[in-house]
Amino acid sequence: MLETRVCNARHLVTECRVDAILFCSLPNLRYLTGFSGTDGVAMVTESAVFFLCDSRYTTQARTQVAADEIREYKVKLDGVLELARQHGWRSIGFEADILPYAVYDKFKEQGAEINWVPLTRQLAALRGCKGADELELLDRAAQLNAEALEEILPLLRPGARECDIAFELEIALRRRGGEEKAFDFIVASGERGAMPHGVASTKVLQAGELVTVDFGTRFGGYHSDETLTFALGEVSPRLREIYDCVLEAHDRAIEAVRPGQSLRDIDAVARDFIAARGFGDYFGHGLGHGLGLEVHEYPTASPRSEHHAVQGMVFTVEPGIYIPGLGGVRIEDTILVTADGCRKITKIPKDFRVLPV
Repeated sequence: MLETRVCNARHLVTECRVDAILFCSLPNLRYLTGFSGTDGVAMVTESAVFFLCDSRYTTQARTQVAADEIREYKVKLDGVLELARQHGWRSIGFEADILPYAVYDKFKEQGAEINWVPLTRQLAALRGCKGADELELLDRAAQLNAEALEEILPLLRPGARECDIAFELEIALRRRGGEEKAFDFIVASGERGAMPHGVASTKVLQAGELVTVDFGTRFGGYHSDETLTFALGEVSPRLREIYDCVLEAHDRAIEAVRPGQSLRDIDAVARDFIAARGFGDYFGHGLGHGLGLEVHEYPTASPRSEHHAVQGMVFTVEPGIYIPGLGGVRIEDTILVTADGCRKITKIPKDFRVLPV
């Protein structure tokens, strides 16, 4: 699989008309070379891949990295410039949204003979379509979600604190092989459900509330991401109306996914339905985002998206309604674009669920 990924990166070198591309972002390093450490760079040309790191990672790199040459540097800047001058590279592309400006400024100053070409849009889709090995890891991460939630579900009762639910969920994921939580878990109950990013607080769950749980883990470097909203006993007709609206918007958007479909139009399927039900002012974020080596990556599904669905893409579908003073609902699945539609990677059913109190 690495051979295909590197081949795609080499095509980018040609398309961008540079001698080499400098990769610094850790997700791209892992994607292109297999390196799972926390510092290093890769230089990709039309014919070779070079991996550079300091002495902390040399042994790891020699056992883990797939590259034509592995080099050790004392100073990263010096190592990159030495390699570039040795091969006579005059034009080097770089990840403009990753490389800090201060570092870029040093490259320009000390490598003044080189034309440093900022690349953003050109690199965005590099990891956009997932291979079979990546999908296996994404499926496994999603399975961990399902198993961990089932374990802690009895704790979702009136009297429990949001932060305790988040903690137990993280432990359950770790116990099953999760490497790290994907993000700070959202456990938002009652009026706090109106906060789309309402990370778990010390608030105590109460009967008659909705509680939103947004969580995920990392497995083999790849992430899960999923959101459910539960009813703690009987809830008001208004809250049930909101749930049903979000669920139908979610289902309609998933049904609209197919290769070639504009992600902006898929977003509009959910957004227009929610607006037609009178809740348009309460759905402010995009419909979804790519998922893989990063929790948020290419592509985005939103009213501003310029992407189209392509077979092999993985992204979330997560409409929501958030009403201050009342509460909120978000329902999220991660989907894979297939040849004739899509399939859900996440495993947990999203039907309305009332938990005993």
